[in-house]
Amino acid sequence: MQISFSRGAPSLDIVDIDGLREAADRAFRSDPGRMAAYGTAVGYPPLRAWIAEQHGVSPDRVLVTNGSMQADAFLFDALVRPGDAVIVERPTYDRTLRALRARGADVRMVELQHDGIDVAALERVLIAGTSPRLAHIIPNFQNPAGFTLSAEKREQLLVLARAYGFTIFEDDPYRALRFEGEPLPTLLSLDGRDVAYASSFSKTVCPGIRVGYLVGPEDLILQIAKLATGTYISPSMVSQAIVFEFCRSGALERSIETVKTALRERVQTLCDALRDLLPDARFTPPQGGYFLWVDLPRDTDMAALREAAARRGVQFVRGEDFVLEGAESSLRLAYSGVTPAEIEEGVRRLAEAYTEVGTVGAQAAGAPAG
Repeated sequence: MQISFSRGAPSLDIVDIDGLREAADRAFRSDPGRMAAYGTAVGYPPLRAWIAEQHGVSPDRVLVTNGSMQADAFLFDALVRPGDAVIVERPTYDRTLRALRARGADVRMVELQHDGIDVAALERVLIAGTSPRLAHIIPNFQNPAGFTLSAEKREQLLVLARAYGFTIFEDDPYRALRFEGEPLPTLLSLDGRDVAYASSFSKTVCPGIRVGYLVGPEDLILQIAKLATGTYISPSMVSQAIVFEFCRSGALERSIETVKTALRERVQTLCDALRDLLPDARFTPPQGGYFLWVDLPRDTDMAALREAAARRGVQFVRGEDFVLEGAESSLRLAYSGVTPAEIEEGVRRLAEAYTEVGTVGAQAAGAPAG
């Protein structure tokens, strides 16, 4: 049996398939003409209005896309030019790194702490003369680390954005998936002037629906809508109409509760298994989201560990993939797509692989095995 800790996606058993089927039926019965047509670049109007209401903004500030990664791409295309400095967390989402580097951005990584980006270090970077165009922040249950930006740091970050004239890109697909602690306000709700906000229904409804969105100042949304028109005329009206019916029926709230309940059990199982079977692992249990960041001793051969784990049918993502350099002894474990039983078995196999790699390293150094 293959066990993958690699993909940040919910397993099929916690996806509301029946609710999606019913939402699709309602959408095709209630609005077949609009959902079967091309539509407009800003998205399906009823869903656009529903999203605007959730964030307390006008619909003119919302653009609905084919997944949040497309929202990211449009925002980068609108704001980032070759050579522009862009602040990102260290570590950060690997696809964000690739997207920014492909556009020629001058990526500046600022260390991520257990309560979010090191704001003091960011301020030192700014004082030293860096003038970023954008700061990409994943504030809740960060991918890959699982950390959450504290309320104090949210305020501090907004102060820096105003003082130094950069836009905060609040990339926030995991916010609804909090299973412990109290929710924190979005940066957008605290001060929308310096914030572009993106989220997705991939984590709360299902990945295959491919519906995300961007909220920002009206002039920025208008600029991005022109890019969207030239890219695809309009996003998928069918997917967006289904999501709208799913959301307005109350199915979204039920789906979120199902997912959170499963994630709470899965992360507890994962943390317990790591403590019992891989005591060298160092980690901070997240309060929500999909991911756990694990640090192993510095001399761990991560390439060898990944190969040894793969031979046992276990996959994970190396920490190196989420940074420009470093994190050689770290890994990301996604627990959303595996059952508790699979998690326990997967950690057992990972621990076996770790013991094998350690033994091989000791033998290579001339130490006795065992």
